[in-house]
Amino acid sequence: MSPAPKPLEPLIMHPRPSSIVAAMYTLRDLDVDVVILHGPAGCSFKHARLLEEDGLRVVTTALDESGFVFGGHDELVNILKKVIEMFDPESIGIVGTCASMIIGEELHEAVLEVNPDVPVVEVEVHAGYRENTKGVIITLESALAAGILSEEEFERQKVLLNEATEVEKRHGAASKEYLEPSRGDTKYTVAKRIIELLKEDKKCITILNAKKETGYMFADINAAVSQVANDLGSDSEIVNMANLDENLGLDRVRAHARNIARDLRGMGVEVHEIIGGLDEYPVTGETVSKLIAEKYPGFDFAVITGVPHAIPMDHLEGMEIFSVTNGPRQVLPLKEMGHDHVMVEIDLHPKTLGVSNIVESEFGATLRELAREEMQ
Repeated sequence: MSPAPKPLEPLIMHPRPSSIVAAMYTLRDLDVDVVILHGPAGCSFKHARLLEEDGLRVVTTALDESGFVFGGHDELVNILKKVIEMFDPESIGIVGTCASMIIGEELHEAVLEVNPDVPVVEVEVHAGYRENTKGVIITLESALAAGILSEEEFERQKVLLNEATEVEKRHGAASKEYLEPSRGDTKYTVAKRIIELLKEDKKCITILNAKKETGYMFADINAAVSQVANDLGSDSEIVNMANLDENLGLDRVRAHARNIARDLRGMGVEVHEIIGGLDEYPVTGETVSKLIAEKYPGFDFAVITGVPHAIPMDHLEGMEIFSVTNGPRQVLPLKEMGHDHVMVEIDLHPKTLGVSNIVESEFGATLRELAREEMQ
């Protein structure tokens, strides 16, 4: 008897992240010095500019109509030579695009012709994959082949990426055929509610479950809750959980964790429970659930920032849940999960690229300002 066919996944109609962009961010995380986009000059322009703010040089072969017909091998060879001459990089990434992959460009042939004496991560990727995590995996495979990533870390990253894909299918941007973008609840109204709870001495769990550098702003929200409780003289018990393990992940990710933990200490905020690394946001939910069940039952409300939809509802039942995301299409899925208040930090990602200190969030600023008014 043949197995039952798998149910078809929904066709996602709203725009979703690109595998090309995911590959570029992964090269950034691997501390590659220069990335060559082999394709049209406008491909992934916005993210290329953002990544330049984060210290990654991005150049392009600027393929045009002629290149679409006759190929862009010579252009890639020339750009690769210029990159070596101009920037003297210690490592280089070459990222394919829809245009160069459709016409069958072989990135490796150009690398062989130039024969640079530094590692080159060749990423043959396009934006036609259903999941953008495919671009990350292809990049990591190439980094492993280039000798700049260990087998152990590669296997670890694959597990995390597969789980990240599943999280998005369960409660994220891939959970519905179409998700209407939303700015979520009004930050002023939600901040007033948190202050009410703190004045009533309600017990609170804050959970930072951020993705890599986004933690620089999300952590500010968790910190603001603790700071406001202290300023108000609240007797609320506040437990802070955070995915700030400084010993997990690529060097850049570990540095982010160290920086954020340092700044939290400087703000007088204690992290009571470490729930994973900054790249482990898809898998922290089990740890959070276990901690709440075993050590922190009976709390009144929770403030979850970063990737709230990766935290299961199992042991959050009975709490009033406040969550903060930077994805406008994440509001509805979080509401459907049972989150009472959902807010969006809309400009978070551009503001957290290229920084090494916690950045004040809009909601954190609102919460602090309202608390000051309460004390006048």
